[in-house]
Amino acid sequence: EQQSALESALVAQDDVEYALPCHIGDYTDFYTSIYHATAVGSLFRPDNPLLPNYKWVPIGYHGRASSIGVSGQSFPRPKGQTKAPDADVPSFGPAKRMDYELELGIYLGKGNELGDAISIQDAEDHVFGFCLFNDWSARDLQAWEYQPLGPFLAKNFASTVSPWIVTTEALAPYRTQWHRDENDPQPLDYLESSHNREAGAFDIQMDVLLESEKMRADGAAPSKLSESSFKHSYWTVAQMVTHHTVNGCNFIPGDMLGSGTQSGPEHEEAGSMLELSRGGKESIKLNNGEERKFLEDGDKVIMRGWCEADGFNRIGFGRVEGTVLPAK
Repeated sequence: EQQSALESALVAQDDVEYALPCHIGDYTDFYTSIYHATAVGSLFRPDNPLLPNYKWVPIGYHGRASSIGVSGQSFPRPKGQTKAPDADVPSFGPAKRMDYELELGIYLGKGNELGDAISIQDAEDHVFGFCLFNDWSARDLQAWEYQPLGPFLAKNFASTVSPWIVTTEALAPYRTQWHRDENDPQPLDYLESSHNREAGAFDIQMDVLLESEKMRADGAAPSKLSESSFKHSYWTVAQMVTHHTVNGCNFIPGDMLGSGTQSGPEHEEAGSMLELSRGGKESIKLNNGEERKFLEDGDKVIMRGWCEADGFNRIGFGRVEGTVLPAK
């Protein structure tokens, strides 16, 4: 009876066209997984994988908001400069090492005035909620351009978010303790609070699947690549917000932070193909027998997120899907 009364107001999920849940004015991407930072660092700098500032300061870079799209986004393979190790000069053309990054997006609600810092005690009052976030990366472009100023064209051609925001309040049952290994440097005072220690981490579970063109043609299910959790993050959301504003930087409502690739302690929990393929040295075997080291044209990447705990309803973050098209 109730169903028939509501039927005229319901829309089938397949018929829904999603849009960004808010206007993202500014976007900053962090680097909060020490497992990801160490694994990637060891590929680029085998003798010095983790730079000395990592354990002291939440590392981030200012990204580009204009190319952030909603789930369902497709984009041509980016072009740019790359340089082979044995080449004397760089070459120009489509990226060969296309990758995804499994991240969370963190939306700011309340802003702050230019010149005012947000204390760690107040930081979470400024966080509206979370989404899933795929920060697509062209690894070969990145390797050539990133020194000395960091990511540029390797990151700004596309980024994809899930269609809705899960509020911070809704995640209360899934909060957990955050700790810093006693052998590591402890945070400076402005990044330290008892609440952050007791409940600053969130057990948001995430996984990544890949659907190739062949899988779509065959009607085969996507192949799962990895699974991880945000609870492994080396820095918390409150620490990111606090550090971002400690110099007086002003947030405005709708700004977004990327968590950085969320890799867990085990190799199978890696949040990027760069890690799973060990820098392109090993093939990743898919369920249907196909193999990948990096993404091929036509590949669709699907990320899912959820929280569950005894006595509480399971919360889903939806899916964030995106497809790599051939270069123009």
